[in-house]
Amino acid sequence: MENNYSIALTSSDISPLWDMYQSETIAKLGITFFLQHAEDKEIKHILEESLKLIEKNLIHMQKIFEKANYQVPHAFTEKDVNFNAPRLFSDHLYLEYIFNMTYFMMSTYSLAFSVADHKEISDYYAANIEAAIELNKQAKELEKKKGIYIRSPRVPNQENVEFVKDQRYISGWLGNRRPLLGIEITNLVFHSKRNALGHAVITGFSQVAKSEEVRHFFEKGRDISGKHLEIFTSILHEDFLSDGAILLTSEVTNSKIAPFSDRLMVTFVANLIASSMGQYGVSLSTSPRHDLNVQYSRLMVEVGKYANEGYKILINNGWLEQAPMAADRKDLAK
Repeated sequence: MENNYSIALTSSDISPLWDMYQSETIAKLGITFFLQHAEDKEIKHILEESLKLIEKNLIHMQKIFEKANYQVPHAFTEKDVNFNAPRLFSDHLYLEYIFNMTYFMMSTYSLAFSVADHKEISDYYAANIEAAIELNKQAKELEKKKGIYIRSPRVPNQENVEFVKDQRYISGWLGNRRPLLGIEITNLVFHSKRNALGHAVITGFSQVAKSEEVRHFFEKGRDISGKHLEIFTSILHEDFLSDGAILLTSEVTNSKIAPFSDRLMVTFVANLIASSMGQYGVSLSTSPRHDLNVQYSRLMVEVGKYANEGYKILINNGWLEQAPMAADRKDLAK
């Protein structure tokens, strides 16, 4: 079968698409399961809208793979879901998941758009950026309506233009710390929310994992995310600012029956970690204060080691699907 594209797809076209196909099959299965238990009509509606978008995306991606004569990834199927399992998370957590998922979609599709070579692929990403933005807006407004959206702390109005005159602007040691910048507060609040959600999700996964190895992996992740939330909150408290987020453990039921396969749950957490590492890196690059840079660097190393443990579990169990990669020329030459 010949490639139907006049210009063959490059690694910048196919690799992001492959990654998104994996993550969106997980999202499709998760939301389909959530819809069986969702009781709040407004939250159920946004779950349905999210599912429609993801199903449309998956069909579109399959067509692109087939047109490029590229094997459609196996990814995740209904075999990875136990639709008879009781609910594991509350409607509140479902909404938090959608809000977080749309943010992930916006950031990944924006990056993919910026590196894509083929026009059809770029157009696909551009359309999905707009769709993800719309869903994100709906989720945010619904959180505000439900009274569960946590706003960032306010900073004083700047009445005059000022220029930095003190090296204290970049230092952060031995109590000689300037107040947090608005962008630093924004990042700390964002990471607090992400870790609060991650803590709740991984807590639920730790209750239902079938493998003892996987369960211990989730228990460790639960503790790491809880610790990171405490760190970000304590930094905010130093400037007498409110918490960036609250623990969402109460939104996890006491079910011990797994709704998802261990493979799906470990992969989901691995994706969550990868996203966190990227966002910590962004925050590091936008904060001039040395102590924050050290904190982000240290936390990135910690989650990087944790991610490595997850990949070892996936590889040892034969769960990690091979991503697109370059030809092994050394092996071919043998």
